Amino acid sequence: MNSEVINIIAELTLYSTENGGRKTGIGTGYRPNHVLEYLPNSNDFPTTYIGQIDFDKERIFPGETENVKVMFLRHQNIEELIKEGRTWWIHEGSRKIGEAKVLEIITE
Repeated sequence: MNSEVINIIAELTLYSTENGGRKTGIGTGYRPNHVLEYLPNSNDFPTTYIGQIDFDKERIFPGETENVKVMFLRHQNIEELIKEGRTWWIHEGSRKIGEAKVLEIITE
């Protein structure tokens, strides 16, 4: 396994446009902000993580849920946070546009 990255399979849900999501879909190679934790009693987050979302279809549209591969760079405390069953949030800047759940951590 490449020591620079953590590869996972996740269930990704993009929020519908009416629920604050994007107006357009995303393509493979999408690199949003990944938020794994929020500050207590707040919508603020201490950090975002770097991760690329890849998938086999042309696009994933707002309101859809798909299984995807996510490749995270190993930095800070990410290894402590990435566990099977863990949910995290997908952001564009401060705007929450979706969420994902770790289904499997891939060991290569």
